[in-house]
Amino acid sequence: MVNCCGQWKTVVAMIGINLALAMVNVLLKLTLDKGVHNLVLVTYRQSIACGLLTPIAFFWERKNRPELTARIICHLFFSALIGITFTQYFFLLGLQYTSATYASAFSNMVPVYTFLLALPFGLEKVSIRSKGGIAKILGSLICIGGALSLTLYKGMPLTNQHSHATAQIENHDYMMSTAKRRERWVLGSVFAAAGCFMWASWFLIQAKIGKSYPFQYSSTAILSFFGAIQSVILTLLTERSINMSMWVLKGKLEILSVTYSGAVGSGLCYVGMSWCVKQKGPLFTSAFTPLIQIYVAMIDFSALHELIYLGSVVGSVLVIVGMYVLLWGKSNDDAKEIGMKQTQANEEGADTRYNAVSKVFDDMRARASSKEVEEGAEEYVFQFRGSAMPPWGLAWNSGIPWRIAFSRT
Repeated sequence: MVNCCGQWKTVVAMIGINLALAMVNVLLKLTLDKGVHNLVLVTYRQSIACGLLTPIAFFWERKNRPELTARIICHLFFSALIGITFTQYFFLLGLQYTSATYASAFSNMVPVYTFLLALPFGLEKVSIRSKGGIAKILGSLICIGGALSLTLYKGMPLTNQHSHATAQIENHDYMMSTAKRRERWVLGSVFAAAGCFMWASWFLIQAKIGKSYPFQYSSTAILSFFGAIQSVILTLLTERSINMSMWVLKGKLEILSVTYSGAVGSGLCYVGMSWCVKQKGPLFTSAFTPLIQIYVAMIDFSALHELIYLGSVVGSVLVIVGMYVLLWGKSNDDAKEIGMKQTQANEEGADTRYNAVSKVFDDMRARASSKEVEEGAEEYVFQFRGSAMPPWGLAWNSGIPWRIAFSRT
């Protein structure tokens, strides 16, 4: 019962984390549409996360936290560059050029990216002769098919809701030339795919950091600190003219988006993902990212009154099926690996016990043939106490005497 609850903790945690990240994507899309610079959002977001997690990490992990070495700091800096700065920079560019639902659809590729990147590093293994290996491959292909369906197949609308915001967007798209719209859509697709690729790479980096520095609050606080500094430097490098007014958040939506995305998205969510990577590995954690697109589509429909198309429903169903097939394959392989380790440990323990008992029997045989035994006896009986286990598997308590007889031959 305890093991079952422990297994479901990571599942429930990842479902909640991806719901929170979906809310972050919707809020950031609304904020970007108001003209806020994407790197400004990243800088404020990481600064808030760092300010929130630093005191928690100081008081919660101060007794067990080891000293930071130069190697760990370098790993954390590189992890922040890949998993925070570049990931959010590219993804927000894709979000700016496309829509929240479309950009979130590329997160469906994160499990596939993670799976493919983990293979050469030995973090994941695939055997086409086992059911688990076949399920991993099949689940990845189904996820890819679902992502392609979301991207390429739009289908007919399943709802009749048509908001004023949707009408404004369609009028704006109509006024824009077809070539220009296609160019923005392609650029947004490339940027979103690059951001998701960086995110998948971060899962692998975090898996290594979790082994050498397994303190989620401290590591996430340091990642957020590095991410804020890197975002400022990237802003100075990419912007030719820096206007100080771009750093001023004017509306309530901007302040709400930055605060929520920093405290929840970059703070608590990254802590939770780091914990899940430590418990279940990078592939398990990344396999839940397709839920973000489903949540975003639900929020767009219920709150923003966007249209839901047949292609989105078909693609979402395929993504869910592929995710569960992949997870089943991983759990199947993990169960087999645990069983093999237990069998190997039992065999090694049996060999050790057998050698110990064999030594005792050899010693008794030696005593039986020596002068310690009375001559003329037809049977030699030994009573002794011991802590070894006989080779036939009977438990031997240390305080119980054993009586073993050897006949004269």
